[in-house]
Amino acid sequence: MLITAWIIVIVLFIVGMIGAVYPIFPGAVAIYAAFFVYGWMVSFEPLGVWFWVIQTTIFIALIVADYAVGALGVKKFGGSRASMIGSTIGLIAGPFVIPVAGLLLGPFLGAVIAELIIGTEFKKSLSVGLGALVGLLSSVAVKLVLQLLMVILFLVWVL
Repeated sequence: MLITAWIIVIVLFIVGMIGAVYPIFPGAVAIYAAFFVYGWMVSFEPLGVWFWVIQTTIFIALIVADYAVGALGVKKFGGSRASMIGSTIGLIAGPFVIPVAGLLLGPFLGAVIAELIIGTEFKKSLSVGLGALVGLLSSVAVKLVLQLLMVILFLVWVL
């Protein structure tokens, strides 16, 4: 049972780290779920109240940062609410429409198209698209760091 538990926990950690880059995977949720899998299959005993307080705080920070950092990139480059919505749609749809490259092109094109639809000049729309791309890359970096921190804290706590 112990080996099975660790296999599931490791798979969830891998899915979580992939989710930091590829938005279709559940990212932080998978990592957080791994803690429960460990508790149910091995023991909740080593996971005391402070473990849950710290991990839940990081988990909430991850969710907030995911949206805030991306939106900040668009706003910093002069984007509107429409471009934030467009970049989010592009982030979700991009990988399906253009596999691999769509992950980067989706938010960029979504923001540019949204800005053009509301009447923004082309050059400014491109700048906002660049902001969406910068926001996405910044968000991915923040998620990778925080999710890695969650995994390391778990390992330190239980090993």
